[in-house]
Amino acid sequence: MPDQFIYTRDDILHMLDTLLASRAIRWDELFTRPARPCPFLVEWPDENLAAWFSGGLLTPGHVLELGCGHGRNATYLASLGCSVDAIDASAAAITWAGERAERAGAPVDFRCCSIFDAEITGQSYDLVYDSGCFHHLPPHRRQDYVELVSRALKPGGSYGLVCFRPEGGSGYTDQQVYERASLGGGLGYTEDRLRVLWDTPPFSLRVLRQMNKTNRHGPYFGEDFLWALLATKEPTP
Repeated sequence: MPDQFIYTRDDILHMLDTLLASRAIRWDELFTRPARPCPFLVEWPDENLAAWFSGGLLTPGHVLELGCGHGRNATYLASLGCSVDAIDASAAAITWAGERAERAGAPVDFRCCSIFDAEITGQSYDLVYDSGCFHHLPPHRRQDYVELVSRALKPGGSYGLVCFRPEGGSGYTDQQVYERASLGGGLGYTEDRLRVLWDTPPFSLRVLRQMNKTNRHGPYFGEDFLWALLATKEPTP
């Protein structure tokens, strides 16, 4: 790594991003030619997402999906009547997602960029959803991520998350991420750590459960090494 003059907070973030970049997952390769079967590359939406809508915990509205991948959840949300903006840093994923949504006749505004570079109108979303992006973020980006979600949501809006449980992640501690210059394929989260982030003002936790495992023949996706979390951004007093 070349010598960098560290002065601002952005300098620190850039340095740490660069440290981890060489061993990061190559997402375009994953979405273009998977080297091995990947449980996420299926055709169906998350089982928890479908359950929350059918059970009345969520209703159609303006949705932002962070790390949309190949668009299985974004397309599903649009099919329910949601207005969906979906972001992913992989051009290959966005191409695949756009083709999927077009075939389904489900309009989605797909954007290819980092979630941290996206232009997001504050307090404009009823739901922010993330299935598999958060656990691929390094520790130094967590605070920015939580602030992004809070900024995007309307007061009273919902945040949905699917992420690795401890047994699903790499097992690396935050310190080991930087010692090894790798997330090891993604970080696992304990219930206590998720509560620190999503059951603290301005958020209140509504659901935190193990995802229900489904079969690979649909109609929904689910793996039991994942959490399903639903939180609400508390209304402004």
